[in-house]
Amino acid sequence: MRLVNIAYVEEGEVLARPLISPNGKILLQSGVRLTRNYIEKLQQLGIDTMFIEDDTFDDVEIHTTVSTQTREVAYAALQNLSKNLNGNNMSNLNLDEVERAVQNIIEDLLCSHDLVFNVHEIQGYDDYTFQHSVNTTIIALIMAISMGWPQNRLLELGMGVLMHDVGKIKVPPEILNKKGPLTEGEFAEIIKHAEYGFEILRQCRDVNLLSAHVALQHQERWDGSGYPRGLKGTEIHEYGRLAAVADVYEALTSKRVYRDALRPYEAYEYVVANSGKLFEPKIVKDTFTKCITPYPNGSGIRLSNGQRGNVVKQNPCFPTRPYVRITHDGDKPLPFPLDYDLADNPSLVIIAIENK
Repeated sequence: MRLVNIAYVEEGEVLARPLISPNGKILLQSGVRLTRNYIEKLQQLGIDTMFIEDDTFDDVEIHTTVSTQTREVAYAALQNLSKNLNGNNMSNLNLDEVERAVQNIIEDLLCSHDLVFNVHEIQGYDDYTFQHSVNTTIIALIMAISMGWPQNRLLELGMGVLMHDVGKIKVPPEILNKKGPLTEGEFAEIIKHAEYGFEILRQCRDVNLLSAHVALQHQERWDGSGYPRGLKGTEIHEYGRLAAVADVYEALTSKRVYRDALRPYEAYEYVVANSGKLFEPKIVKDTFTKCITPYPNGSGIRLSNGQRGNVVKQNPCFPTRPYVRITHDGDKPLPFPLDYDLADNPSLVIIAIENK
């Protein structure tokens, strides 16, 4: 299989992996032959890329870290939590449902063959806050599991991250979804969501205080430039420091109503470039770079010599230099594909992502 931008998908091609909506529902199953009607409807939903069957890349493997059923449960838990908060129904907050959702995510991740987050699993604009919260929780837990955290800490972290944006319920939607730049007053209202969230969670008997601090501290930054308290370094709890990395990476790679998503390598480079400034260096170097790949399997790439093809496998020790299979010299198809381990070919560099 290979990843293809929807603009280059041809009628009659076969979907290699299911397309999943932000709420975890399957839009189209793998094996479906794509019609022009399907392609147009997917474009309207904001779907940009999809995996297409291709015999040349039949050995490319994409492991799903979390099942669609688990995503649906997590999405429903956040939806119900939001409804109760909108109705000021604090006494009936269904946090058992939230805890079950986090436990399901942890179980899926612990059983996963490959703890690398696939940024192509979820696309589209709908209900961004819920989608963002679920994906950020998965990323944060992947990193925590790779750090060897015990189950109780995973649950505390997961509960906090899944509800880290709960304070946005008190921010007017016209500010949250504004397409243009925010005024000074609007930005001041946006940044209150961290404190709003902490106050909501602090009042819940079933929420550990450390989990509530994820909502309070996920916007704090290693150099003290964050909010709401301008904490720096280890003044920020480890949960908050980990959540900050996961939150920013997920936000950068997600499409919003006011901007397109960054490519995975662009978001990866942003996080790495801000190690020691915005983010804790140890988390970035020892954890983030091990769990997040800048060039996911199946991605179309162009090399510095003009050849292009797709990523077929990762190099765990050299995340920026994966194994690639070359099928074209420029736009001219090669008579047979060429495989490169970019770690063994230092003169070759990926210079562009081209999902054709």
